[in-house]
Amino acid sequence: MNGMGGAGAPEWLIREDAGQPVLLALYLRQVLGIRSPEELPHLRGIPARANDRSAAAQDALEEQWRAYWAMTVEPQAHPSAVPLELVDEFGTALALPTEGADVLRGAVVPHAAEALAFAQSAHERYRREASHSTGTTYRAYAGAIAEHERQVGRRAHAFELNVQVLPLTQRGVWWIGALTVAVTDGLRGDVAAFDAAIHPIIAELA
Repeated sequence: MNGMGGAGAPEWLIREDAGQPVLLALYLRQVLGIRSPEELPHLRGIPARANDRSAAAQDALEEQWRAYWAMTVEPQAHPSAVPLELVDEFGTALALPTEGADVLRGAVVPHAAEALAFAQSAHERYRREASHSTGTTYRAYAGAIAEHERQVGRRAHAFELNVQVLPLTQRGVWWIGALTVAVTDGLRGDVAAFDAAIHPIIAELA
């Protein structure tokens, strides 16, 4: 969704989704017992794995997952230095680097069916809920931008923002990339609370 003022006014572009690649990555993060990003809460209803790996094995897994997470959240900003290869058990939903991801590749395979089912279900739930609120999505951001413009006394600078609406255990908004935030689905559905939560994000960008 985007907005534009009069001729020559800056433009803003906001993309909102509950992207299956992001949901898939977070499910795998949880069932593999990966801590990072430490500030981001867990997904609801998914048991976290007890970590019984050696410290070295855990460090290797977390390092490879962080690279995969960065590529997933903002692929254009974090391209792989080597070709990507599909992980067969995930169909076309997961591709990992051909080098430097062997630990992660082996770890995710046993969770393929459950991870895919979760990502598809959560994405479809978001799509259903979003379809019932036609127009309100645009107004939520446009209102926050208009309020920011009133406060600073100027038009908003041109900016881009990606918003991932996720079923997290805590309400809030977290930066997960340079231009990407995660917001709890429950918070996103609370008009007043979401407006208050997204305003600092808009202020930082605009």
